[in-house]
Amino acid sequence: MPTSQVNARVQKHRDALRQAGLRPVQLWVPDTRRPDFAQECQRQSLLAAQADRGDMELPHFMDAALADLTGWTE
Repeated sequence: MPTSQVNARVQKHRDALRQAGLRPVQLWVPDTRRPDFAQECQRQSLLAAQADRGDMELPHFMDAALADLTGWTE
């Protein structure tokens, strides 16, 4: 299929999505293929756990948030 036909088909699809009220967004995410990815995940997890242990109000906040969820999908 010639490139011009493919480009036209893609543009038609994008135009239809825009007509439906959507817009394109570029999203950057972590590269899970990097050799240091798992190490960085562990580092950040440990930092988050350390911060959680230091926050005495967090368990109360989480319990209140969980209680507030009841019935919201019904």
